[in-house]
Amino acid sequence: MGKIHICGLGGGDLNQLSVGLYRTITTYPGTIYLRTHDHPVVQALAAEGVSFQTFDDVYTSHDNFQAVYEEIVETLCQLSQQQTILYAVPGHPMLAEKTVQLLMEKEDVDVEIIGGQSYLDDLFTAVKLDPIDGFSFVDATDFKRRDLNYRHHLVFCQVYDQMIASDLKLTLMEDLPDDYPVTIVEAAGSVSERLETVPLFNLDRSVTLSNLTSVYVKKPDEGLLTHQFSYVREVIYRLRAPGGCPWDQKQTHESLRHHVIEEAYELIDAINEENDEDIVEELGDILLQVLLHSQIGEDCGYFSVDDVIRTLTEKMIRRHPHVFGDVEVNGEADVLENWQKIKAKEKGIKRSAFDRIPTSATPLVKAEAVAEILLDKGVKIPAVHDAIEEWNICESASREDKLGQLIFAIIAQARYHKVKPDLAIRSYMKQLMEQYEKRT
Repeated sequence: MGKIHICGLGGGDLNQLSVGLYRTITTYPGTIYLRTHDHPVVQALAAEGVSFQTFDDVYTSHDNFQAVYEEIVETLCQLSQQQTILYAVPGHPMLAEKTVQLLMEKEDVDVEIIGGQSYLDDLFTAVKLDPIDGFSFVDATDFKRRDLNYRHHLVFCQVYDQMIASDLKLTLMEDLPDDYPVTIVEAAGSVSERLETVPLFNLDRSVTLSNLTSVYVKKPDEGLLTHQFSYVREVIYRLRAPGGCPWDQKQTHESLRHHVIEEAYELIDAINEENDEDIVEELGDILLQVLLHSQIGEDCGYFSVDDVIRTLTEKMIRRHPHVFGDVEVNGEADVLENWQKIKAKEKGIKRSAFDRIPTSATPLVKAEAVAEILLDKGVKIPAVHDAIEEWNICESASREDKLGQLIFAIIAQARYHKVKPDLAIRSYMKQLMEQYEKRT
C-alpha cells in the first residue's frame, strides 16, 4: 500500500509554518509535490534549496476542476506505490482541499496529515468576525445558490481569478442588492494581507485576485431576505403568535376553506388574462393558504409545513421513477400510466373506481372525472344528439334527469375532443357579455 504525507503551507507567510513543519519541509530528502506553485511560501522555501514539483500544468489541460483534481490524485497514488511521498497544499490540508478529500477516499493509499495552519483564524481577525455568530465556509469553485445560508456570514475561498469572481457575483446578486458591500481578503495573516470592501457589482472588476483571495459577505439584515422561504414562514408564525394579528389567530382549517377556492379562481383569472404580475400575486395568495393551514397544524401539534413539503417531495420522487429511478418511458402516455399505477398502489384497495373523486369538488369537476373513468373503462355514454332527442320528448317530471344526461353527454364529448368544459363555457360567456356590452 502506498503512503502519502500531506502538509499545509499556511496562509502566505513563512513564519506561519510551525517550527516542526518547517524542519520537515527543509530537510526532506526528495521532491515535494505541490498542488500549485502559486503560493508565497514556495518561493521562500525554494530559495532555501527545497525541491518542488507542481501540478500547475494539469490545470491547463482540463476545462473543469473535478477533472484536474482527479488527475492529480491519480498521479499521486501511482507515485506513492513506488515510495512514500510528501504532498503540500496551500493553507491547511483539511480546509477546502478537494484533492486531499479524494485521496482520503482511496483504499489503496495510506494518507497521513502532518500539519499546516488554517488561515481562517487570521481571516476572522481581519474582518472582525466572531464565528460563534454563525458562518458558512464555501468553495467558490463548487457551489450552488441553494447551498447559501444568508442567516450566516459567508466566507468564500478559492476566488482566485476573474471568472470565478464573476460567477460568484452573479449568484450573490440573485439574492442581494447590486451595491451590497463585500470584502475581499488577500493573504490573511501574512505581511501582505490586504482588505478591500467593494460594492457587489464591482467584485470582479476593481481588484487583483490570486490564489490567496477570499471573499467575506456579512450576514445581511432580514429585510433583504423577504424573498426566501424561511422569512415568509417566520412572518406567518408571527401573525399567529401571541402579539400577532387577531384575525389570523382565530382562523381554523374550516374557516379558511372558501379562501382556497377563491384564490384558485383568482389565479385562473390571472392566467387567462396572461398577466404575469397578477399571476405572481395570486400564486403568493395560494402559498399563503398553504402556510396558514400548515401553521395551524403546527400550532395544534399535528403537523407542520415541513411535513407538507416532505410528503410532496417523497410523492414526486416515488411517482417519477423515470426521473429518479431506472424506469424507462416512451412518452407522456407511459408517464401517466405509471403515475396511476403507483398512485393506486399507494392508496391501497378501493371500494369503488370513483373513490378518488374529491367529494367537495364542484359538479362540473365531478362530471369530468366520472366521464373520464367511464370512458376509460369502455362504458358507453349517450351521444349528445340522442340526449337532445330524449330531452325534447321527456315529461316534465323527468326533465331534471334528462337535462343532467344531456349536460353529462356534452362533458363526455368535450373530454373526447380534449376540451375543458369550464374553459369552454367561460370563453363563450365572455363573448356573450362583450357582445351585450357593445349593444348597450
